[in-house]
Amino acid sequence: MELKKIEKILKKKPEQAAEELLKEVEKAYGEVPYILNFMKKSPELLVTKILYDNSIVREFKRMDAKTIELISIGVSAALRCDHCLKMHIRVAQRLGVTKEEIFDAILIAGTLSNAAVLAEGTRAMDSENLGLSDKGACKVCGIPEEK
Repeated sequence: MELKKIEKILKKKPEQAAEELLKEVEKAYGEVPYILNFMKKSPELLVTKILYDNSIVREFKRMDAKTIELISIGVSAALRCDHCLKMHIRVAQRLGVTKEEIFDAILIAGTLSNAAVLAEGTRAMDSENLGLSDKGACKVCGIPEEK
């Protein structure tokens, strides 16, 4: 969003600015996300959230909208945010993203989530001196330490 447009929005009363921004969000997504509807009661917060989100998600020019939605799907799946996941799947479908592409994003998220659990867990074990035996092998699985 151009700075002139942001300045114009910020000069309005918070309720008016919020309503205008929500219409733009609905136009872009085809719906208004739950959290933004919930935040209508706090228009000052809603306006700043939408402006911030827009600057990253909707005004980001180095990635196309489909890629942004696939990333949003993967992150939503990894964070287990059912509401966000379903909304981003709907938005992606409106953009022409295929079922297979959506599934691939979810598979990637699952793989990375799994790796994060393993990395965090094994590092915690090592920090508590549970990871390696005196012989340089993992106490849990017996695999020798790489040198």
